[in-house]
Amino acid sequence: MPSSHQRKQDSELLLKGAVCALIGAIILLAPYVARSQDVRELMAQAHLAGWFALVLGCAFLLRYGLVRWRRRSH
Repeated sequence: MPSSHQRKQDSELLLKGAVCALIGAIILLAPYVARSQDVRELMAQAHLAGWFALVLGCAFLLRYGLVRWRRRSH
């Protein structure tokens, strides 16, 4: 059974992954849903940061899943 410290680390990893992926998705989708042309242009210029945040968030979530899967199988 994982310790309290390990559970806290796991939940922080899950939170980081979810937040990063959400931020990335918002940045990537913003140019399509923004009403203001200025906001559309600004968010379109930030697409690289959006992809980075999305990939980083997915990596954190994948790491969280692997840790949970390994712990469960042992």
